Amino acid sequence: MSRSPPPPAAPSSKASKSAKAATPPVDDGLRVIKKYPNRRLYDTANSSYITLAQVRQLVMDRERFVVRDAKSGDDLTRSILLQIILEEEAGGAPMFTETMLSNIIRFYGHALQGFMGSYLEKNIQSFIEIQAKLSEQSQGLSPELWSQFMRMQSPLMQGVMGNYLEQSKNMFLQMQEQMTKQTEQMWGAFGLKR
Repeated sequence: MSRSPPPPAAPSSKASKSAKAATPPVDDGLRVIKKYPNRRLYDTANSSYITLAQVRQLVMDRERFVVRDAKSGDDLTRSILLQIILEEEAGGAPMFTETMLSNIIRFYGHALQGFMGSYLEKNIQSFIEIQAKLSEQSQGLSPELWSQFMRMQSPLMQGVMGNYLEQSKNMFLQMQEQMTKQTEQMWGAFGLKR
């Protein structure tokens, strides 16, 4: 059922000039997946159509790729990744609560929107590093020790993450205080008071 799309028609001389202007950016060795108007995804590396589940597997395998609109060349990678998250969230054990999603939505258009994205990214990266260290430390355990390790994992992770989140919260509050002071100083320089 994997068919390659029909080859493009040979452009006329006028079309050739406009086609060069609309050439999508070079993707520097990234795997390119094209999204067609019929919502199908075409993997140019394998010359076949792929499903969203297969794109998810590329993410899980840490394979770098870009999704481009087949017609305009626009980068659609973020929207495809969000679609994968949406399907995962709808599939049984959601990661995000309604409260968390509502809070994320409230940051759009807020002065701290840019900060929030990098804040979440850094926290997730820290969590991945903690997870990797725990995994590394658990290698070579016997089945009995592995069972004990897994039983201890949940309270240990809760303790580690609780401490980490408390430190992260304190850092955020300090940053917020500092921003408030800087804003007040800036307003003061203009002769305005809060």
